[in-house]
Amino acid sequence: MWIAASSLASPLGLCLASTPSFALSEIQREDLPSPVTPPTSDDTAVPGTTVPMPAPPGSKPSDNSQPADGTDKSEPEAPTGSGGITSPRTDPDAPPPPVVYDLDKLPEPVKRMHGLIVEACKTGDIEKLRPLIGSGDSTTQLSLGDIDGDPITFLKGLSGDSDGQEILAILEEVLSAGYVHVDTGTAQELYVWPYFFALPLDKLDPRQRVELFKLVTASDYDDMKQFGAYIFYRVGITPTGQWLFFVAGD
Repeated sequence: MWIAASSLASPLGLCLASTPSFALSEIQREDLPSPVTPPTSDDTAVPGTTVPMPAPPGSKPSDNSQPADGTDKSEPEAPTGSGGITSPRTDPDAPPPPVVYDLDKLPEPVKRMHGLIVEACKTGDIEKLRPLIGSGDSTTQLSLGDIDGDPITFLKGLSGDSDGQEILAILEEVLSAGYVHVDTGTAQELYVWPYFFALPLDKLDPRQRVELFKLVTASDYDDMKQFGAYIFYRVGITPTGQWLFFVAGD
């Protein structure tokens, strides 16, 4: 029931530059060029006002380059026609999934992982995330593309401060928002924070916009409305309690 947000819409003003930023919505992340929008060459552009559209989600090749029987077992298979398991998938013609705030309604493995991540964030020590991120095929996806080296070092590189405390603050704030339960009963079933991931942004009510502005600026919100989906940081946890992803972009 989900469809991918249009890749031809205006880019989100969430440029992750190499210098620290001053708002949660302007935290560093990879500068992934768009397949339809060439990277800007204007070195005088005001930071945080323009950004090339991120590349298609994940590091997986497109369908026409995948083996006919190739299946990535490291995460649930993306539904046909979606933008990928980590990508916003809002269908404006379908009723949105319920927004839930009550953590007691989560399956116990999901509730436990959620609590462990929040607890790690509150310590201010990004190393506390290492055992939760895992390793091998079960490693939490931290980027829409490949990352080289240590995942904690990578997360520190996304943060505006050298200790990674800004990215911890964003992660905690994301997990403090309401969540949605998507693709129930399928192999792609997930619990996703924040709920904006699955709601049309132009239909948010005033209370929901206040909640959104805890994560992004009003300018970011306008950019994302034009793009057609929330593409700031989001977290996905499987029903079995696997921390599947913590990514931004589309």
